[in-house]
Amino acid sequence: MLAEATERREHLERVVQEAERAHMAAVRAIADRREGIAKLSGQVEALRSKNNATADEVERISASIEESEARAETAAEALEAARAEGGVEDSDDEGLQERHQRAVEAANVAKQRVDELVKAERSAERDIASEKARVDALSMGLNRKDGAGALLQASEQVPGLLGSVATLLTVETGFEVALAAALGPVADAVALSAGGDALTALAYLKDNESGRAGLLLGGARSDVDLTSWPALSGGARWAREVVTAPEALRPAVERALARVAVVDGLDDARALIARHAGVTAVTRDGDVLGEHWAVGGSAKDESVIEVQAAVDEAQDRLAAAERALERASAELEGARAEQDARQGEVTAAKEALGEAKVRKARSTERLSSLEQTARSAESEVERLRNQRAKVEQSRQDVLTQLAELEDRLAAVSEEPVEEDPDTSERDDAAESLTAVRQEEVDARLALRTAEERARSIAGKSDALLREAEAERQARERAEQARVARERGAAIAEAVATGGEVALDRIETSLQRAAAERDAIKARREERETALMQVRGKVKELTGELEKLTDAVHRDEVVRAEQRLRLEQLETKITEEFGIGLDDLVSEYGPHVDVPPGAGELAEYEAAKERGETVAEPQPFQYDRPTQERRAKRAEKDLAQLGKVNPLALEEFAALEERYKFLSTQLEDLKETRKDLLTVIQEVDDKILEVFTSAYEDVAREFETVFSVLFPGGEGRMVLTEPDDMLATGVDVEARPPGKKVKRLSLLSGGEKSLVAVAMLVAIFRARPSPFYVMDEVEAALDDTNMRRLIGLMEQLRDSSQLIIITHQKPTMEIADALYGVSMQGDGITKVISQRMRADTAEPEPAPAEVAEAEPIEA
Repeated sequence: MLAEATERREHLERVVQEAERAHMAAVRAIADRREGIAKLSGQVEALRSKNNATADEVERISASIEESEARAETAAEALEAARAEGGVEDSDDEGLQERHQRAVEAANVAKQRVDELVKAERSAERDIASEKARVDALSMGLNRKDGAGALLQASEQVPGLLGSVATLLTVETGFEVALAAALGPVADAVALSAGGDALTALAYLKDNESGRAGLLLGGARSDVDLTSWPALSGGARWAREVVTAPEALRPAVERALARVAVVDGLDDARALIARHAGVTAVTRDGDVLGEHWAVGGSAKDESVIEVQAAVDEAQDRLAAAERALERASAELEGARAEQDARQGEVTAAKEALGEAKVRKARSTERLSSLEQTARSAESEVERLRNQRAKVEQSRQDVLTQLAELEDRLAAVSEEPVEEDPDTSERDDAAESLTAVRQEEVDARLALRTAEERARSIAGKSDALLREAEAERQARERAEQARVARERGAAIAEAVATGGEVALDRIETSLQRAAAERDAIKARREERETALMQVRGKVKELTGELEKLTDAVHRDEVVRAEQRLRLEQLETKITEEFGIGLDDLVSEYGPHVDVPPGAGELAEYEAAKERGETVAEPQPFQYDRPTQERRAKRAEKDLAQLGKVNPLALEEFAALEERYKFLSTQLEDLKETRKDLLTVIQEVDDKILEVFTSAYEDVAREFETVFSVLFPGGEGRMVLTEPDDMLATGVDVEARPPGKKVKRLSLLSGGEKSLVAVAMLVAIFRARPSPFYVMDEVEAALDDTNMRRLIGLMEQLRDSSQLIIITHQKPTMEIADALYGVSMQGDGITKVISQRMRADTAEPEPAPAEVAEAEPIEA
């Protein structure tokens, strides 16, 4: 049913459209006929004129295209010629780039070397400062302030004084603490050459009350029987073997260290004492063990021997740091010279590269200019061609319209005049189409209703299927979770069993590892001892290698500097003097006599002209200091002369001409400035005169007007700077009756309005104008003040015309005529007027233009 209705509707639509087209054609034909043949003829003539003008435009554009094509060919030929001539100058850019890159890399390497040496030098300086401070601090600890110190200071008064025992003994590194503990008080004692000198030293201490001191006496014979000492093992050494003493003190020191052995730790000491009776063991930490006594512990003060050993060690490090500083300074000086040389090479390569870029840029700019010219000519040709195509298309359109209008004109001229076409067939077809369309709509509504019901049933079915699928998936997930829990329980049980077995095995492994650790620790200590010895040897060899390397490097740097200097001199000779090195040496070498200078020859010539008898200057033998002084003096004179400018005359002439022009302009400016200052003075005088007169008149009128608006009050105008009338301001002082205030900010709103109106009216009275426009100036006034203001307006109307915008009835009453704007109910505004004088009492509506514009609020 819907298909039939649609087919019928489409058939009727085609019928209606054909009838509509036929009707419109008939209507258009009749309308064209009624418009008249004259209008169609005018359009035809206009299109013909436009066609002729278009043809002329096509010819003009074609001529322009030919000219542009000729210019484009000329520009292309010039471009090809420039390219053939080598428009972009060939330059060894890659070679210059490589040279510059190599120079930059060499400069960077030299800079890096300088930075490294600067860091090394600073590090050496810091090490020196640190070691000096350490030596000074440790040396302060050697200053004895007890009896030993007094004896050392009075060495001249105490005969046989050898010095402090600590300074006289030399102990192997690492045994200082052990030896100090073994010697005990002897380590802090003072050494004397003989026993008789001890009496003198003790007497000196008592006489001067300088305290107590230990004395080690020399000169005795050694009575130590080394054959009775047992042989040591396990790394133990006799204390006498790790110390070196002067021959005079050797017996005393050996007696003090008799049967004293140095071991590593307390366990070794206990084992040593157990094996050998009568032996005293000293650990490297300073603990002393005997058969029936022991001394040791922690927080032990350093002995003089330890302090002295620390001082010696610090002095050795200080000397090493000073040597390192000297070595770093020498290397730094050579590296800086190398850096300067490499930087010079970078600068030269950069300048060469810059010159090549400039040449290439100039060539590129020339080619770019030619290419731009060629492209512009081609673009012009293309633009003109497009323009001609557009004009030709426009001409074709005009011809088409002209042919159509000519056909219409011919058809209209031949056809007879007809009445309005018959529309009955079209109307019948339209009514049938409307009925068929209604039937189609009813069929579509029925179809849509059935489709909606089918979609609703299908949706419910899909929802039920989805719910069933979701329930099935939920059951599957629950089953999978149950299986996973069972598998997890089995895994956990297996893990617990495995953990117990692993714990047993770990315990066994830990015991085995502890035993291996102890064995490895023992082996590591042995290897560390051997490693320390090897490192010491390596350190000594490394120091010697560094010395040799520094010496070789220093020599290489010096040789490289000499070679670079010679190359620079050869280059300078070639560039500046244009002569070869061999020719320069043969003609100007030290073996050639030096000719007299220009000054000497000039003095000789001047003396000859004066008639004096003088000898001609002769060449003299070459003397390097003298020639160096002459060269410096000549370079200084040359520098003072500056560079030679070959265009100096042309530049001077141009500057002289510009100077004359600027001098003339300056004189004109001075005259103009003088005239302007005269005009400004005249204007200032006129302004001063007019302003002074106006101010006096306005001030006088303001007092009069103020007394009218404020009866009994006082008001005046005051100048802020009476001495400078051109820069002065004007202040208004107002004191209404019954008030003491003069400031306007303290007045009420109505009083402020009256004062402002008084100021305006005073200006109006002092300098009248033909008319004034005032907009609601009395809006803030009460009736009394309004009446006063109206009186002033009555006075002003004698000399001027007043146009007042107001809503106040008293102001309207004094008006000669009233004008108002009224809005009617339809939104159209209307202007009305009313003359208020008695001779024309009847209202006269003023002619007003009424426009349907936006509503205006009255």
